[in-house]
Amino acid sequence: MTVLFGVFLLTLMVITALAMVHTKHLFVAVVLSGIFSLLMAANFFLLDAADVALTEAAIGAGISTVLFLGALALTGEHEHSRSSNRFVALGVVVVTTLIVIYATFDKPRFGDPMAPVHQHVAPWYFDTTREAIDIPNVVTAVLASFRGYDTLGEVFVVFTAGIGILFLFSVSPPSRKPIPQPGSKGIQQNFKRTLAKAKDTEVAEESEGLRHFLIPRVVGRLLIPFILLFGLYVQFHGDYGPGGGFQAGAIIAAAIILYALLEGEAQALRVIPQSVLTGLIAGGALLYGAVGIATILLGGNFLDYSVLAADPIAGQHIGIIVIEAGVGITVTGVLLSIFHAFAGRRRI
Repeated sequence: MTVLFGVFLLTLMVITALAMVHTKHLFVAVVLSGIFSLLMAANFFLLDAADVALTEAAIGAGISTVLFLGALALTGEHEHSRSSNRFVALGVVVVTTLIVIYATFDKPRFGDPMAPVHQHVAPWYFDTTREAIDIPNVVTAVLASFRGYDTLGEVFVVFTAGIGILFLFSVSPPSRKPIPQPGSKGIQQNFKRTLAKAKDTEVAEESEGLRHFLIPRVVGRLLIPFILLFGLYVQFHGDYGPGGGFQAGAIIAAAIILYALLEGEAQALRVIPQSVLTGLIAGGALLYGAVGIATILLGGNFLDYSVLAADPIAGQHIGIIVIEAGVGITVTGVLLSIFHAFAGRRRI
């Protein structure tokens, strides 16, 4: 029954992907991409990869859809027609598809206990986690402790990506207007234009968001506290169930983005200013690295949490909680900064 449901989900994903390729309406393509991510999340959950499913649902179907819509506001709703020859691109896609299909013939069958991944690494993680770390979620143990170096690198990848996007969106076109001289009439005219522009901006801010739509605003404001509470639950319950810093950061950012959609992006920036978001981007990564420095100063190796407390297992718990908090802080700051960069692009 599980296999049939998985085949059904994969069939829907193929149909959705073909529809995305075929459609010329970019808004329809964005909606289909959100549906594709939800189907992918359901497929991951069916494969008992609840952590990955949670991440896919929060980022793929949630925040990515909002960012695509933000990009759509800058580009238009319809894809421009191209007259170039597409046979080369079609040939590349066909050849790549055939190679991928051929590669799947060498894969072990679904659920095969004799698959290489089930022979040495996975059993060692399962056998060692209870003794060395004593937490039920082996995924968190692997990502936060056994492979803490890898996760630190992933955090800095997110950090670097966020900084790069902020640089790209902060570039403004050069002004070609002449600089008015002191005492000239140009200063008074510029002052009037600036005052009128400020009034227009204030009116625009008042009309931002869905604040004039009663039902979405009431329902959204009711949902935001529960989304934040669920994000905190995922953050601090990652040792015992699906969750962790990446998933929690995405969920908390989704709650703030929902608030921005309801009340306007300017109001969301008043609640959490851009300077605070920049601090979150750097602070989470620095917190993660500081844990590694602290373990060295206490006589252990880098990211060896066992030296953080008298009991090595308690030290592992402390280290995992702190570095997961750093991951969540950085992910929240980066996702919100990217959202504001898209939303504020029209003002540049």
